[in-house]
Amino acid sequence: MEIINQEHRTILELTDQDVNLEIWIEAFLKDRKASGLANGTVGYYREKLAYFVKFCRGRYINQITQISPTDIRDYLLLLEEQNHNKGGQHSCYRALRAFLYWWERELEPPGWRNPIRKVNAPKVAIEPLEPASKETIEAILETCKNNYYGLRDKAIILVLMDTGVRASELLSINLGDVDSVMGSVLIRHGKGGKPRTVFFGKTTRKALRAYLRKIKTDSPDLFLWKMRTGERMTYSALRMMLKRRAELAGVETPTPHSFRRLFALTMLRAGVDIYSLQLLMGHADLSILRRYLKQTDGDLLAAHIKGSPVDAFY
Repeated sequence: MEIINQEHRTILELTDQDVNLEIWIEAFLKDRKASGLANGTVGYYREKLAYFVKFCRGRYINQITQISPTDIRDYLLLLEEQNHNKGGQHSCYRALRAFLYWWERELEPPGWRNPIRKVNAPKVAIEPLEPASKETIEAILETCKNNYYGLRDKAIILVLMDTGVRASELLSINLGDVDSVMGSVLIRHGKGGKPRTVFFGKTTRKALRAYLRKIKTDSPDLFLWKMRTGERMTYSALRMMLKRRAELAGVETPTPHSFRRLFALTMLRAGVDIYSLQLLMGHADLSILRRYLKQTDGDLLAAHIKGSPVDAFY
């Protein structure tokens, strides 16, 4: 769809196509993609906005200008009735808010009031996220033998633990991005398209070198699903690998993201300052770290013993 300049037209002069909800959602998704957002982020917007489109169809709403604050509140209530948790409701709200604000900037329709401005976001309790446990990881690593798949899986698990990278970032790493001597990896396309460098220690370097010696392919990709075809590992393949290893070890399957949580918590406990941790994890906002940092009473006690003002003075 070609978006035309509506600068001098009033809201009453806009045609049905000018304000068609589904046409503009597709334009919004195209804009997000053109802006360099990751495919996963664009997919997130598509999925969440599809819920709203379905709701609007049920109310015979097909134009953006028909949407009222009451409609949005009823939509959020419906999500709750359909057993979407608070986090899911908030995600749907954020996607809709991003779309409506984008449309407002894109079209600048005179006389139109953005309905999302009158609707508060659903409140979400910030629950700490559980990391993968040390016992689970040790049991899984025990199943990794000294063959191609064993060395590959061990390297993947240790890189996830030691760098805190997202699964999508791990799977996009190329051989040329890795410096196994210095222990660093260039993440070319982090969240929001921002590059950063992450690091890994000597144990991970050793595991990675052992895996690299087993690779016999011209593929530029670091982690391969099938070495024979040089096929890059996918997210679903990564989950399948973790599930298979966990079953062999007789433990609960960790999610790829649980290694990122473990990285955050371990680094914090080791005394790494939160600003450095923010940069290593590729977060734009410090507040995002709060859900990763599940601290026990023991952590808080140790922090107080370390920093007690009275004990420091006397």
